[in-house]
Amino acid sequence: MTKKALIAMSGGVDSSVAACLMKEAGYDCIGATMKLFHNDAIGISEDSGCCSVDDMEDARSVASSLGMPYYVFNFSDRFREEVMDKFVCAYENGITPNPCIECNRRLKFEYLHTRAKELGYDYVVTGHYSIIEYNRSTGRYELKKASDPAKDQSYVLYSMTQEQLSHTMFPLGTLSKPEVRKLAEVHGFINADKGDSQDICFVPSGKYTDFIEGYTGKTYPEGNFVDMDGNILGRHKGIIRYTIGQRKGLGLSLKEPMYVVKVEPETNTVVLGRDSDLFTTTLTAKNINLISVDNLYTPMRVKARVRYKHVEQWATATQLDENTLQVVFDEPQRAITKGQAVVLYNEDKVVGGGTIV
Repeated sequence: MTKKALIAMSGGVDSSVAACLMKEAGYDCIGATMKLFHNDAIGISEDSGCCSVDDMEDARSVASSLGMPYYVFNFSDRFREEVMDKFVCAYENGITPNPCIECNRRLKFEYLHTRAKELGYDYVVTGHYSIIEYNRSTGRYELKKASDPAKDQSYVLYSMTQEQLSHTMFPLGTLSKPEVRKLAEVHGFINADKGDSQDICFVPSGKYTDFIEGYTGKTYPEGNFVDMDGNILGRHKGIIRYTIGQRKGLGLSLKEPMYVVKVEPETNTVVLGRDSDLFTTTLTAKNINLISVDNLYTPMRVKARVRYKHVEQWATATQLDENTLQVVFDEPQRAITKGQAVVLYNEDKVVGGGTIV
């Protein structure tokens, strides 16, 4: 019996080539674009940015060229509740979120999986650069780094469950970006030369503070900058504008370089310190998900990343309870930030991860 796959198509080259590879492998495929938000609601043109008419037309064109039915699923209400609202709430509470992880967790690998199952499809397929393999000795599905280190996206996929991994395919995991673009050119795809999206999809300008103020209709009050001893150094322009480790844009004239080391929403205060004050060896993470192992109650040597571009560092990870991890690094790490994800690796395998608290 032919296996059936629902291809998540963004209109970009990666998901288009993923669709092509699945068709060539003999799968019965449909293409689907998730409409995550209405562009006019966030102040950008319907003809530009993520979820634009152009993106959907590119996806539709590729699906048509492959002989695949194509659909648009309206997940805008869920995206607003699960991603955009949480993004705003995090900044209002002095936390720096990673909305791409939440989108993967809730939209692509929860709601889209549910929709695929309802339609009778066996797999959800995306253009992510990562590898899924089944380990017969452990009886667990494993998530591994992509073959191309420059494109690896395993960090933002750590929240995938065993059930989700068993019904997901990443056809691009062993390919490089130039190889993907070459395949798109060979097949004459309209988006073969389309650039990669770089920003948060609902903040295409990169100015997240403008988005938050426009989305909420709020003006965030000024407050005090203080040093580590509580001495007032000046006035800040609203806590949503500051993240841990920030130096630029403080608007202060100081005797030495100072960095944001803490944001305190309770007192509307931003605490500044020296670069050395940003380093720590220990973090705690909640909302954890483990992939390659059942638990970490026995301490495990791992390499850990505390943000997307962070270079992995040696650490010891220990599970404290059902939903809590403690990670102790061999060497102090700079600007470990609440709201970001810590992801643990054993060589090329994702052990698991959680949200830094």
